[in-house]
Amino acid sequence: MSLFVDQSFFLSLIALSLPALILGYLEKPIAPYGSLVSLIYVYLAMGKKPGALAFLALFLAIGYALDRGYLAVRMRWGRKTWLYRIFLFASILPLGLYKFSLAVNWQLHLFGFLGLSYMTFKSTQIIIQTYDGSIDRVSLWDFLYMNLFFPVLTSGPIDRSQRFSGDMHRVLPREDYMDLAGRGLQKILLGAIYKFALGAAFYHLYTNFGMKTDPKHILVYFYGYGFYLFFDFAGYSLMAVGASYLFGIETPENFKAPFRSLDIIEFWDRWHISLSHWFRDFVFSRISMGLMKTKKFKNRLTVAGIAFFINMGIMGVWHGTSPQYLIYGLYHGLLLTLTEVFHKKSKFYKKHRKEKWFKFLSWGITFHLVFFGFFIFSGRFMDLIKLK
Repeated sequence: MSLFVDQSFFLSLIALSLPALILGYLEKPIAPYGSLVSLIYVYLAMGKKPGALAFLALFLAIGYALDRGYLAVRMRWGRKTWLYRIFLFASILPLGLYKFSLAVNWQLHLFGFLGLSYMTFKSTQIIIQTYDGSIDRVSLWDFLYMNLFFPVLTSGPIDRSQRFSGDMHRVLPREDYMDLAGRGLQKILLGAIYKFALGAAFYHLYTNFGMKTDPKHILVYFYGYGFYLFFDFAGYSLMAVGASYLFGIETPENFKAPFRSLDIIEFWDRWHISLSHWFRDFVFSRISMGLMKTKKFKNRLTVAGIAFFINMGIMGVWHGTSPQYLIYGLYHGLLLTLTEVFHKKSKFYKKHRKEKWFKFLSWGITFHLVFFGFFIFSGRFMDLIKLK
């Protein structure tokens, strides 16, 4: 079974959500039942692949041991940077092994199971925030439920452990829960329209009328693929958030009208928000602070530029090992750097940024720069270069 794709999933979701609705209406804890439902969906999604289930169990065991182990180390020896880096590296290692096994085409994909990337973010976040001193407790049930929570199992959105645990252990008043569940149903319906109507329409558009190499077909692919990517992923995310609401978890939104963005910085504050904010908080900001502490770079714009390139390069490789993903990441690193310099240094920008014509022009340029990025991400740009 594929989550949020198969008809059987939606039929089972209707049936399995009813007890959650009853519990919420009666003002009873939902998390114990939600844990059971999540285990059911893990089995339905991976039960036919015992190797995937075994790797999942191994990952969870390693992740929990590392999170609890680092908490004990942190409480006993304090902020020892070299110890922190060892635990941090170990928490990322399963994902690195998986990516490496894909890159070298091994038959056995190490740690090859649904949701590996998103679980890695969650487990690693706990270690990072333990190092910061903002986490002083790691519960086994909280850890397992957060990682196996079925709505966000395969493709996010990425939640933060403290926020998730707060929702997990609360019991909402009846009115609040029914309002939350109602909004959840609305999101599921809207997400289904996004994914199965609009996303499917754009998919058929670019696959049927955009695969030739003449300019007209390339333009159809250029716009068709970009809109397909948005409606397909935003539709899934809406359904995932909506299903989370039914189980009392207010999973963060993943998209916020990204095509209204007036610049690339704003775009990454609206697009795949849980991922971009995770990288902002745990990669970009820490690289920036580290570079500032070295005092090798006195110019803050230089530091920001280096951090943007590293941050987006890592994000690109996270998407996959093919060259287009790295190029996509570096492309956005360049755009973010240029935008930051333009905002900080340009008198023209400071003079006209609030004027309507400037906002419209900025919107149009940003829109097409974003869609060119999608064009790179799709691999089609690389294919066309090879043909030439």
